Amino acid sequence: MIAVTDRPRIGISACLLGEHVRYDGGDKRNAWLVDDLGPRVEWVPVCPEVEAGFGTPREPMKLVRTVTVGHPFRGATTILGSTAMLTTMRPRPDLTEALRTFSERRIEELAAAGLDGYVLKAGSPSCAIESTSDVAGPGLFAAALIWRMPELPVVDEQQLADPSLRRRFVDRVFAHHAKGKVAR
Repeated sequence: MIAVTDRPRIGISACLLGEHVRYDGGDKRNAWLVDDLGPRVEWVPVCPEVEAGFGTPREPMKLVRTVTVGHPFRGATTILGSTAMLTTMRPRPDLTEALRTFSERRIEELAAAGLDGYVLKAGSPSCAIESTSDVAGPGLFAAALIWRMPELPVVDEQQLADPSLRRRFVDRVFAHHAKGKVAR
């Protein structure tokens, strides 16, 4: 049973709240999210990499485009054009399946939690919404979240730096919350 509160429930990359979950043991605390929006919402912090068991600190990871390895019909280990999450150190273990398995399970829990929005960490191999020079495509967790909950308002903290995008996100979150309260 989802507890109905007067405040919208927003999923968030835990590092943005100041939790020390980044690969280097640090955080990316976002003052506006914590100090300004925080008192008006209920946060649901998630760090996909820590919750998937990768620990803190951990080796840096990145998303890379992969190509078919081996004969395409006899034992190919990856598929042309797929995305893999690898550590940046040698040897480069492939952590893709571990994060995908975790993401599917955790996102089902989040879907049942009655979220009204989500704020993701830009540039993260698990949480980025868009490709950047450092991230080859959306992060694995972010892509699964957006696919599973397409109506959920989702942004990253860099988008929130734009006042008009910030206002639009907050308005959508509160409208989603009001709609959910009526439906409950």
